[in-house]
Amino acid sequence: MTTDPDKQEVLIVTGMSGAGRSTVANALEDLDWYVVDNLPPQMLRPLVDLVERAGTNLPKIAAVVDIRGRDLFGDFLETVQQLRSNTQVQVIFLEARDDALVRRFESVRRPHPLQGDGTLLDGISAERSRLLAVRESSDLVVDTSDLNVHQLATTITERFAAEGRAGVQLTIMSFGFKYGLPTDVDLIADVRFLPNPFWIPELRAHTGVEPEVRDFVLAQTGALDFIDHYAAAMAPVLAGYQRENKHHATIGIGCTGGKHRSVAMARELASRLEKLPGVAVNIKDRDLGRE
Repeated sequence: MTTDPDKQEVLIVTGMSGAGRSTVANALEDLDWYVVDNLPPQMLRPLVDLVERAGTNLPKIAAVVDIRGRDLFGDFLETVQQLRSNTQVQVIFLEARDDALVRRFESVRRPHPLQGDGTLLDGISAERSRLLAVRESSDLVVDTSDLNVHQLATTITERFAAEGRAGVQLTIMSFGFKYGLPTDVDLIADVRFLPNPFWIPELRAHTGVEPEVRDFVLAQTGALDFIDHYAAAMAPVLAGYQRENKHHATIGIGCTGGKHRSVAMARELASRLEKLPGVAVNIKDRDLGRE
């Protein structure tokens, strides 16, 4: 679909109950879409107007619209047609086979919205009939029968991620073990095997950001070997994170005080990992300046 930068971009997520609307909504939020769940079709136009009048920086709006709106859902096609006149609209329809939907409803032990006094299959059949015209008019139909939540999220990410957007936002955090382990990291590396610049009088007052300390640390036996091997080991990990839709990750690099070795090594590691496809790296020095 060709995009017009002068038009508000709206994605409407609809389809069968149990086909994965919540998973899609979460994936879109991770892609920086502004997501509104269970929105009656009649509220789409006021929502777009409100965003435009407020001048809010929300270029992409996603609305989950479905059968939970009951009678309000009847105006869906007419509302979408009206929106298309001055808004950039896409409709994504999620469907799945009856057996997959039954299995999902039974796993969460919830009734189908249209089940009433009947069976699950009665509710599914009624919904499929009511949504037939919506399905036929949709821009994209996704069958989620054989997709788990991660695979569905990946499908949405590949389809709607902004061009150039990183698959993983990676933070490399330097820290000092004497101040405690960071709690918000996925992986930790210990670089205390390297000589400590603290014991070099002319380096003690400097930090790993500065060339004097950086050059000293990287010149030590094993420093570059460690960086080379660690970066090589992280390549398949970060690629796997992207496949599994883990969009944020943090690596902790620790030394004694978080001032010299960890700071220098974090930056050297970042220079390697930022070259990997789909990876954007930023550096955080947790304990720099605490001494």
